[in-house]
Amino acid sequence: MSSSSTAPSRPRRTAVQRVLQVLLALALPVLLLALAVRLVATPAFLWLEYHRPGFPADHWGMGLGERMTFGSYGLDYIMNLAPPEYLAGLVSPEGGLAFTPGEVSHMTDVQHVMLWGLGLAGCLLVLSALAAWYLHRTAPGAAAAAWFAGSWLTVVLLVVAAVAGLLGWERFFAGFHALFFSSGTWTFSVTDTLIRLYPTQFWIDAAVTVALVTLVGAFAVMLLAARRTRRARALRPRT
Repeated sequence: MSSSSTAPSRPRRTAVQRVLQVLLALALPVLLLALAVRLVATPAFLWLEYHRPGFPADHWGMGLGERMTFGSYGLDYIMNLAPPEYLAGLVSPEGGLAFTPGEVSHMTDVQHVMLWGLGLAGCLLVLSALAAWYLHRTAPGAAAAAWFAGSWLTVVLLVVAAVAGLLGWERFFAGFHALFFSSGTWTFSVTDTLIRLYPTQFWIDAAVTVALVTLVGAFAVMLLAARRTRRARALRPRT
């Protein structure tokens, strides 16, 4: 007596579909990281930092209002296409320049990195949307499977970054800057405005916040993708 199999059929993916799945999986960590960085690079996060208990005060007398003003100018500058004069022309309460030429030059470098990075994320977002649409039409469930893999990739990368940061924050911070900036262009005196506005504790808090936002996003995508994959499997014809 023969019995019929009830296992769901699983059509083979084409080469194009597999390439698009890889694109979706690899793009997800970049997109989640870009979103987290964009949320942190705002005056709202700066306000929360300056007002949270335990955040170091300025040792040279810069008040909270001045910190918010100049700190917001710095964050606004790196997120728009303003020329260097946007920062170079700012005057401190003492009557001198708020930022040295070296500080303005570094902030210009940061501006370029941020805009290129967000531009790349924007391109990946468009490509991911097109890839997901194509996979939805030709291979239901394939996009969800790719995003599930991408969410796990994001978690693994975050764990690696967290371990590196915990083993040595200064080395991690220096290594990160060395990826994007020339040696000697991003180090400043403790009396310089950039250090007074964005001390080490600010960067530690920013890194932790970016990691947490990215992690929450990864788990959210993971749950949604798992649900979508189960639904797609349930809809497959059985033989």
